[in-house]
Amino acid sequence: MPLTPEQLAEIDALRATPQPTLRAVSEGMEAHLYKAHEVLDHGFVRVIDYMGDDAAICQAARVSYGKGTKSVSNDAGLIRYLMRHWHSTPFEMCEIKLHVKLPVFVARQWIRHRTANVNEYSARYSILDREFYIPAQDQLAAQSVVNNQGRGAALEGDEAARVLEILKSDSNRCYDNYEAMISDEGQAGLARELARMNLPANIYTQWYWKVDLHNLFHFLRLRADAHAQYEIRVYADAIARVVADWVPAAFEAFEDYRMGGVTLSAKAITCLQLMLKGEEVTQESSGMSKGEWREFEAVLQP
Repeated sequence: MPLTPEQLAEIDALRATPQPTLRAVSEGMEAHLYKAHEVLDHGFVRVIDYMGDDAAICQAARVSYGKGTKSVSNDAGLIRYLMRHWHSTPFEMCEIKLHVKLPVFVARQWIRHRTANVNEYSARYSILDREFYIPAQDQLAAQSVVNNQGRGAALEGDEAARVLEILKSDSNRCYDNYEAMISDEGQAGLARELARMNLPANIYTQWYWKVDLHNLFHFLRLRADAHAQYEIRVYADAIARVVADWVPAAFEAFEDYRMGGVTLSAKAITCLQLMLKGEEVTQESSGMSKGEWREFEAVLQP
């Protein structure tokens, strides 16, 4: 269970005491405040705070006072223009602060996005819980033979069972030793900052992660993509659902121009123009590498 009964009671108490405000409010986001959206076996994502909405993006772009006199449809058109032409600063006017519980190996991949403010649970000060990410059997896969950082065919039967048993037993054995090293038993015990190095990378950590909407969209474009690693993609998917309710016009433009769009090189555009004229174009005549040509062909497939 990602949240304890005490934590759930605390969240219910916070949601039961709303405060009046003059700041911009997103009704869609208000419904998500404090609620924990469960991810993986012990993880979650929950919104702690946010700033701005679709109107705030337009307000910043127009440098106007208040919401101005523009209609919602005009605002949506402006947001699509900003997204289409890669104007980033208006989207930076919106921010979100998330509380995330995630496996350490996912956190180490996530932290590569160096455009957020992060404060992580301290294993120097506190003792980590005995909670590990153990994949569902359908997520166990062999190494891909064509992608050095991807998965291949799923493991099945005895091999899948063997791997799961190794993951479970190694995780618990490491935690048993962790507990034994920090236990005083009449003595000082090993310092927590040293004992933690024996813990596996699938143990859960937690952090607060605050980011502006422009950089959040960049995170989602990479991590909510079908090619992203499953264990981080499910977090990105959960965040994307929240963002869609928070700034619906901006998220729709993001889905259209970033998630659903493609970027073509000058060579690819030239090839496309020649094809539209009825001329035959091959990889050899395109000036593209074999890899570029495969990607270009994939874009043209219906």
